[in-house]
Amino acid sequence: MHFWPFDVTTVHITYACLGSFVVFFTLFSLLIREKLYLGEAIWATVFGIAIGPYGTNIVDPRSWGAGDAQQVNQITMEVTRVVLALGVFAIGVELPKSYILRHWRSLSILLIVGMTWGWLICGALIYVLVPGLQFYPSLVVSACLTPTDPILAAAVCGGKFAQKHVPLHLRRILAAESAANDGLAFPFLYISLYLVLESAGEAVRDWFLITWLYEVAVGILLGCFFGALFRFLMKVCEKRDFIDRSSSVAQYVALAVMTMGFALLLGVDELLAAFFAGTAFSWDGAFNEATEDTSFSSVIEMLFDSACFIFIGAWMPFASFYDATLTLSVWRLVVITILLLLVRRIPPILISYKIIPDIKNFKEALFSGHFGPMGVGAVFISSLAVSKLPPATAGRISSDDQQTLLAASIQPIVAFVVLWSILIHGLSIPFWTLSKRVNTLTNTWPRSPSLQPEWLNQVRR
Repeated sequence: MHFWPFDVTTVHITYACLGSFVVFFTLFSLLIREKLYLGEAIWATVFGIAIGPYGTNIVDPRSWGAGDAQQVNQITMEVTRVVLALGVFAIGVELPKSYILRHWRSLSILLIVGMTWGWLICGALIYVLVPGLQFYPSLVVSACLTPTDPILAAAVCGGKFAQKHVPLHLRRILAAESAANDGLAFPFLYISLYLVLESAGEAVRDWFLITWLYEVAVGILLGCFFGALFRFLMKVCEKRDFIDRSSSVAQYVALAVMTMGFALLLGVDELLAAFFAGTAFSWDGAFNEATEDTSFSSVIEMLFDSACFIFIGAWMPFASFYDATLTLSVWRLVVITILLLLVRRIPPILISYKIIPDIKNFKEALFSGHFGPMGVGAVFISSLAVSKLPPATAGRISSDDQQTLLAASIQPIVAFVVLWSILIHGLSIPFWTLSKRVNTLTNTWPRSPSLQPEWLNQVRR
């Protein structure tokens, strides 16, 4: 019998790569996170690019599902969906008790003003800079880039730097906003899609009746129902000693996945359902008190987040960043990214911060405007949009058919912006810290005009 013990498959290689990254990252996690202020997202993305088809070609997500584009898009959507559901549920759970009720005004203004402005201004920029796309298709792309990513925003709201430099009230409102606006991206996406796929009258009708009254409203109610129900059941079980501590913490993941699953079965907004399930679950603060000494949830989040960003890095469609058929080029994407980072969030928050109770001054408004990263949420929304559009077939894409052109161009645009958002927002804190240290060294550098050492001037004579 021929002996060949090796079983090299795509799945096994992926296991090895993911495990290796987490092992080596955790070995130096204290140094990387608390000294260099770099989270796992930026390292995982770079690692994903390195092992992906444009690096060493060890892992190629676009070859999964027999290389079928629709299957690959479905895999991408499900990977990002699970990570987002866990992320927004975690934020909902970790908010103080009754937080949404007590801070509804700040949250409402940030969501309504910030998202509406970002959606329209991003759509206008894409319409101007991508010649092939008309305005309504540009709004579809813009809807993917409108929400703040809760996974990347968590790096701002947590960690040593945030605890030291970012006020607690600001961390909390940014976390709540980042979780809520991913679910609220659905109305912006669907009105844009309806305008592309239907007449204006039908689009407005379906948007109001289907998106708002069913998907959004029922999603919120479903999340509140599950969260409140299992909060009550956990109290009963704890009172009668039916549940142990480890099982209580397991609810953290299980309830998020269960809520997401039922929301998908009902066809409602699963991200809003997960967020409100987490909020209702910890509405009285009892769950946070019971689990404040455990690290299980943070371990699970790190594993899922690392896997997702490695996937995104390997998934990046670099070849599509320059495509004459899609009227895309690198310089256009660079200009779009720079302008989006400047005008997507900063102007509306600077204009409206005086009526937002949780943003106290201009510096906090500027910080809130800058830290609106685009990441997992944008990739998920773009995958969802592609699943609703006719498949784009190579050789049949033209500006005359806006639906197939949009299906082919939406992910290259989103991927480019996401890549640079991960890098820029991930490196913002380290560069700010470095510049502050350099400035401190410059200010303390000896400035004695004499040739003798500075210490001689300090000697008592």
